[in-house]
Amino acid sequence: MNDVAKRAGVSQTAVSFVVNNTPNTSIPEDTRQRILNAITELGYRPNAFAKNLRARTSQIIGFVTDEILISPYAGKIIQGAQDAAKVAGKILLMASTGGDPELEEADVETMLAHQVDGIIYATMSHHKANPPEALHEIPCVLLNCYDADFLFPSVVPDEAKSATIATKALLQKGHRRIGFINCVENVPAATGRLEGYRQALEVYDIPWHDELVCYGESHADSSFDCTMQLMRLPEPPTGILCFNDQVAMGVYDALRELNRAIPDDVAVMGFDNLEIIAAYLRPKLSTMELPHYDMGQWAVRFLLEHIEKKEYPRPIQHRIVCRYIERVSI
Repeated sequence: MNDVAKRAGVSQTAVSFVVNNTPNTSIPEDTRQRILNAITELGYRPNAFAKNLRARTSQIIGFVTDEILISPYAGKIIQGAQDAAKVAGKILLMASTGGDPELEEADVETMLAHQVDGIIYATMSHHKANPPEALHEIPCVLLNCYDADFLFPSVVPDEAKSATIATKALLQKGHRRIGFINCVENVPAATGRLEGYRQALEVYDIPWHDELVCYGESHADSSFDCTMQLMRLPEPPTGILCFNDQVAMGVYDALRELNRAIPDDVAVMGFDNLEIIAAYLRPKLSTMELPHYDMGQWAVRFLLEHIEKKEYPRPIQHRIVCRYIERVSI
């Protein structure tokens, strides 16, 4: 700052006022411009560390995740969080742990040592998580997961409402025999999407049929077998709701082998909107888009709102509905 002051022919105080955008100062515009020119010529960078020490804030948000950083599927979570942080003038300090509890604890401790203002704890899939105990020491929001005792605020997809929307899309096309290939694992997405499917049928006064719900692994090989099972029914479905887009791949293969056209003979609805799958199947897959970007944004904004108030975030669970992406498979 002293070098800038000498180059611009002003006091160091004047440079400080300009660099920090200090309000209510009477720096003439030509003086301000000389200072800015000197900053550019000298390549001056303010010492953010020293500035943050004075303000008792790091302007950094920790972002601890299991596999999101290395996944092709959930990058929008990071994009949403980064965009929200950038608007607020914050930086995300990211750590990928691979789901290793010891590494999670070590990374959280490192972030606390660097005096981050708060931490986002994010997971690849929506599930009940066991966050490191040290997260109770700092404002924290769970992203795409929740803790067993609901001690932390969290943001997750609204699985039930989203599945209701997906099933209604099939019902609105006139389908009344709708199969559902669900995941056999006991995870929130499986239970929530099954409930949403059930609720949509109730709205349309469609009776429940156990034989129309098939359980398997959430990949194409298993869903191929489930589709064959559904299509062997005396009255097979005319529409199939899939647990996810990988499941839809198996459904496509099975229907092709049975010489059933999509959507003319059987309509297919996916879930997740994995664009490397959904947009490139033939015909292109109608599906529900997981609200990854919106969840990332909400988590950062909610965290910063409470940091600014100097209070720990309320332990609420916020749900965001998936967006219906209509293509041609229904």
